[in-house]
Amino acid sequence: MAQKKIAVFVGSLRKESFNRKMAKALIKVSPDSLKLEIVEIGGLPIYNQDFDDNPPVPYTQFRESLKKFDGVLFVTPEYNRSVPAVLKNAIDVGSRPYGQSAWDGEPGAVISVSIGAIGGFGANHHLRQSLVFLNVPMMQQPEAYVGNAANLFDEKGNLTNDSTREFITKFMQAFAEWIARCTSNRK
Repeated sequence: MAQKKIAVFVGSLRKESFNRKMAKALIKVSPDSLKLEIVEIGGLPIYNQDFDDNPPVPYTQFRESLKKFDGVLFVTPEYNRSVPAVLKNAIDVGSRPYGQSAWDGEPGAVISVSIGAIGGFGANHHLRQSLVFLNVPMMQQPEAYVGNAANLFDEKGNLTNDSTREFITKFMQAFAEWIARCTSNRK
């Protein structure tokens, strides 16, 4: 079975982002059937429909880069019960021009990471809503809300919480199965 390439999008640009730390932890526990790669989205210009006919180079590069992946994984914090602007912008850039979405049919999953106790529940579901509209088949179970993130990593960014490591390992195993199921009939 060929290894499936997965684009990982981190919704936080902060230098010491718990979400980036979690993305790196997910890469470490990922099954061998998946190859995860963090795709940087912080440099994408804000989406503007005026650019649909003559897109800036970063738009085109981003849209083209999505085509080399077999699936997508979003790691997001929650800002005001929603997703961060940088993540929403990447979704918008990839989905346009209308009718030419680079997201179309790419299987995906969401894990939200927050310092709060409810683990970014609002952002997780808000993001799912946008992705389902864009025809991204989303993994339903297990849902992944990781709370109290400030207590999960050491000073070097390593995940130190065993129960969280066990949970994300199971999450990634389920995600690998989801990707295999969704891509088995793709050409």
